Amino acid sequence: MDQFIYVLKRLFSRRVVLLAALMLLAVTALAIFFPMFSSVDPNAIAVMDRLKAPSAAHWAGTDELGRDLAMRIVYGGRYSIMIGIATAFFSVIAGTALGLLAGFFRKLDAPIMRVIDAMMSFPDILLGISLVSILGASLWNVVLALAIVYTPRVARVVRASTLVIRELLFVDAARALGVSTPRILYAHILPNLMSPVLVQLTFIFAYAILAEAGLSFLGVGVPPEIPTWGTMIASSLQYADRAFWTIVFPGIAIILTALSLQIVGDGVRDLLDPKLRKSA
Repeated sequence: MDQFIYVLKRLFSRRVVLLAALMLLAVTALAIFFPMFSSVDPNAIAVMDRLKAPSAAHWAGTDELGRDLAMRIVYGGRYSIMIGIATAFFSVIAGTALGLLAGFFRKLDAPIMRVIDAMMSFPDILLGISLVSILGASLWNVVLALAIVYTPRVARVVRASTLVIRELLFVDAARALGVSTPRILYAHILPNLMSPVLVQLTFIFAYAILAEAGLSFLGVGVPPEIPTWGTMIASSLQYADRAFWTIVFPGIAIILTALSLQIVGDGVRDLLDPKLRKSA
């Protein structure tokens, strides 16, 4: 427990990281818990109240169908955050497995990395559009497409770290003692990869939220009936000239969440990287 408290103190010693973590916690808590205690239906259509400006009755105004925009932003945060978490989780698992295989087994290094390099030669958004077009527009297909897009990033980082770790003395000692290859990978190499993998997870979380918004804005992401922040902006684009709040408030939610994740990721990287700690 003392060690955990010490780590938290080191992580939040920079006020900007603490502020970002609190912002991220607030956004997540609102998305999860606020709809449970509110009687406002985020999908309730009220045509007479369409495109109303922010007021005491509707804090963030209403959209083109008269739905309360503040509640839809809070409710849509569930989907946007879920897409970010699922994408980061699947890409980290797949990227770690590929990076381990490429970094530890010399014969697998070249074929795996050529595929990784080929995937990374495409811009992220273009590859995402192509994959969603092939798979079809649905929430889980978007998650799968984004996981494929960001897997190469994790694989390259894990491979680079594995190439260094596999030459260290404790790995040679494990081989000399007859420890099996799967156990060396699981018990000796994988624990030493947690630092870079954890940092990549926070960054991919942020990238996925931004990418989902971009795909939805282009009309190839999550179906319009699912209220993510990206679909809100896409559906309200034609009304931006007379109802700017329909785009501004979902955009602020995206910016605050992604920026907070990036800052927390930088803080985790600074905490876990010995070189950065020493220079600090």
